[in-house]
Amino acid sequence: MIGWSRAGRMATSGSHYRAPPDPAFHFRQWLSAPPHQFVPHDVSPRHNQTHQDAIEIASGYNYHSPSHLSFFPFPSLPFPSQIRLSLAFDLVLLPRFPRQVDSKMDGSGKGGNSGAETLQRNYRIGKTLGIGSFGKVKIAEHILTGHKVAIKVLNRRKIKSMEMEEKVKREIKILRLFMHPHIIRLYEVIDTPTDIFVVMEYVKSGELFDYIVEKGRLQEDEARRFFQQIISGVEYCHRNMVVHRDLKPENLLLDSKCNVKIADFGLSNVMRDGHFLKTSCGSPNYAAPEVISGKLYAGPEVDVWSCGVILYALLCGTLPFDDENIPNLFKKIKGGIYTLPSHLSGLARDLIPRMLVVDPMKRITIREIREHPWFQARLPRYLAVPPPDTTQQAKKIDEDTLQEVVKMGYDKNQVVESLQNRMQNEATVAYYLLLDNRLRATSGYLGAEYQEAMDSASTLSRMTSYETPTSTITHRSSVFLESQGSGGMRPHFPSERKWALGLQSRAHPREIMTEVLKALQELNVYWKKIGHYNMKCRWARHIPGQNETMLNLNHGFVEETGIIENEDCSSDNLQNVVKFEIQLYKTRDERYLLDLQRLSGPQLLFMDLCAAFLLQLRVL
Repeated sequence: MIGWSRAGRMATSGSHYRAPPDPAFHFRQWLSAPPHQFVPHDVSPRHNQTHQDAIEIASGYNYHSPSHLSFFPFPSLPFPSQIRLSLAFDLVLLPRFPRQVDSKMDGSGKGGNSGAETLQRNYRIGKTLGIGSFGKVKIAEHILTGHKVAIKVLNRRKIKSMEMEEKVKREIKILRLFMHPHIIRLYEVIDTPTDIFVVMEYVKSGELFDYIVEKGRLQEDEARRFFQQIISGVEYCHRNMVVHRDLKPENLLLDSKCNVKIADFGLSNVMRDGHFLKTSCGSPNYAAPEVISGKLYAGPEVDVWSCGVILYALLCGTLPFDDENIPNLFKKIKGGIYTLPSHLSGLARDLIPRMLVVDPMKRITIREIREHPWFQARLPRYLAVPPPDTTQQAKKIDEDTLQEVVKMGYDKNQVVESLQNRMQNEATVAYYLLLDNRLRATSGYLGAEYQEAMDSASTLSRMTSYETPTSTITHRSSVFLESQGSGGMRPHFPSERKWALGLQSRAHPREIMTEVLKALQELNVYWKKIGHYNMKCRWARHIPGQNETMLNLNHGFVEETGIIENEDCSSDNLQNVVKFEIQLYKTRDERYLLDLQRLSGPQLLFMDLCAAFLLQLRVL
């Protein structure tokens, strides 16, 4: 039986782990503290690395430039198909936030006492389901529809005192976007001066954790069913540029039909094109080697590792990596030291080791997991195809559900507009509660209905696509996910499209970077080295000292080489200045990929610069 008391929960301080309880009682103590970020005390991020884990991701900004041109080690690109890096036009769209409509449609519940009034008007609050570190969860009934919901009551003072504001904001922002049958649904957020009320889908069968503790190891068919649902939800997150980072049975809830709902996105993060994550967070037993080692990571590969640990727990009833001594635990994880029980089938024994590969470059991807024979067995039809993206989901409106909402007294056109724009108000909350509960009662799921119903004439007659007149560019690129730190929107590109990412070459990385620096010199681009094979650059149409020699005879960096930070910042000057980053990656097929990413400056001017840069490299 899994040592569950320590398997996935961090203690309040000092990273103290309790010994496993008596198996006869399957007792687990609920800890009230939030999950802590951790970094192993016995390992520095870049100490005693073997050749295997020296194939690493860029080390950040603490680099001291040598006297000669030296970029080793170069960063790896674990999942080039999931980290979109290109010279293509990068559209930035402003987010469409909820707007106010008429008083009957207004249900945002923001400011003053309106939030409390909205809560009292729309919900009948019931008993407390659980108590957490900065709030409680209550069951409630949505008065208009009669459906049950779970309401997280988050105390603002406690959140602030524990410095968890960003965690809460991030989880709410991410869950607002998601509409997937195996991800917990968020219906509404109601603000009051003292509390935040998060109205979510109610699931009454508890955690997958408790299910495994009660039943022990599962039969392969049952474990496969859970695993297929988990992978479907994780894939949806990655397609929408979100990495969970804390996948474990405690964060996988079960509904009344024992279907998985991925929850707790507090440690998740948004993946940004051309950037890596570096926070060591989550539960150590489920954390990937690169995470506990403090290395940079792309994102999807760490979720794959956690899913591998979960699959092992489902099939074996124990954890692959477990030890009361934390340094020993980290040693096992970083060495990939575990055993496979003999009772596993041949296909399961093939899949698990491919997910628990220490080198993230060699670890199996989500797409490869979906294609694996063990995963494909008994795969439900609605999970056999990729989930629809968020823009397409918003356009498909169920006519029967819409008519029910209209009968409640709401204007049809305003309801349609609210649904298309993902606005939060009383009408949209009622619509999604009615739709979700109807689909669960029929064939189970929103995703199943959307995918399978396309072949059904009866469903086509009641599913209406409401198109909003937009330009071709806006239609293809709009997305509801706000990019972290950019203030704009990240376009969503379906994974089935084939994109040429950056410039690819089989030449030696030193040769590639030498040619790059020569091209930058010809174009009068200023640069400074900020990491391994990583440079920050600045180019202006008219800047003083254009003919300065930026590269000495040894192909090294001049001591004063760098971006001039004190130039004229007038609006006229900014229109003539482009700042961008250059990064060289190593791909899985032993190629090297050169990526240019605009940081600031006019988009078209950046494209002109890219064209000139490509011409200098003789690739046009």
